[in-house]
Amino acid sequence: MFSPHVTVACIVHAQNKFLVVEETINGKALWNQPAGHLEADETLLQAAERELWEEAGIQAKPQALLKVHQWVAPDGTPFIRFLFLVEMEQQTAANPQDRDIDCCHWVTAEQIFNSHCLRSPLVAESIRCYLKNEKYPLALLDSYVSPFI
Repeated sequence: MFSPHVTVACIVHAQNKFLVVEETINGKALWNQPAGHLEADETLLQAAERELWEEAGIQAKPQALLKVHQWVAPDGTPFIRFLFLVEMEQQTAANPQDRDIDCCHWVTAEQIFNSHCLRSPLVAESIRCYLKNEKYPLALLDSYVSPFI
């Protein structure tokens, strides 16, 4: 049976910059959007809000769905990644709650595109999706008779 990892990620944008979280994996500092796995007792939106809080210490609600990516990592792990948009008026100081996150940075799209420390190619691809300005309403997502809402 095909069992992809279901993940969520948030493009957090303010004042022409994007929030990235930095974590050390195998001794190397890598950038990613605030992102993580969907848990069994939450909706996709709840997962996005939780990951944003855990990885950046920011409480905000996504305003739109940008993309759903189906991707297979180099190690063969399949993912389905829901990409959400969080637009903020100003850059907020980040305070990661997750000990796996070293710090957060507000960076430009060019800095992301030119970086050699992206956790996956989806980090840059997510910025390209944002720049296309194709946003989808959150009403596309629903939980049908969910026992945990």
